[in-house]
Amino acid sequence: MGAAPRVLVVDDDAVMRLVLHRVLSNAGFHVEMFDSASALFGDADLSRPAVLLLDVRMPAVSGLELQSMLNLRGIELPVVFLSGTSDIPVAVAALRAGAVDFLEKPFVAAELVQRVEMAFGTGAAGLPSPPDAGGPPDDHPQRLETLTPREREVHDLMVTGMTSKLMAIELGCSFRTIEIHRTRVMTKMAAAHLADLVRMNYGA
Repeated sequence: MGAAPRVLVVDDDAVMRLVLHRVLSNAGFHVEMFDSASALFGDADLSRPAVLLLDVRMPAVSGLELQSMLNLRGIELPVVFLSGTSDIPVAVAALRAGAVDFLEKPFVAAELVQRVEMAFGTGAAGLPSPPDAGGPPDDHPQRLETLTPREREVHDLMVTGMTSKLMAIELGCSFRTIEIHRTRVMTKMAAAHLADLVRMNYGA
């Protein structure tokens, strides 16, 4: 059998590192933990296939700054970001800089594992790229046209990072109604995650 796929985790929170190590190890990944960018560059073998799981907000070097450093060094390993907040501008910046996914904390363990597995399918992790990887779908404008006027309003607020509670206030309807519209938007736009919707909208 081949070696287990590697996941390199960079997070300054010791408790979060323990949680991530347990979840990913139980899923069959070989997990290496680092508490900072300097620890990653000092101790990790970045020449071998792996997925990088980066925390967005860290005290010395942020996740976005670390991503920039990796890009400058020509290190093309797939990057998945973890963020404690729903920050669309940060997500857009990360995706435009080449990140393959953006996941919010607290996360569901099964979803995290699925997203990391998907990242291994982007090619730079050492596995073949899926045939339609990257970029918004060709039928994106047509999918937008399938949205009702209210769904389009919800869509436009979703990609700004507005929460469902604030959308309900903004649009004068219930939280439950907004959640229903969000689900319909994601289905009609064929977006598995909010990061997909952001990528489609901003051309990331």
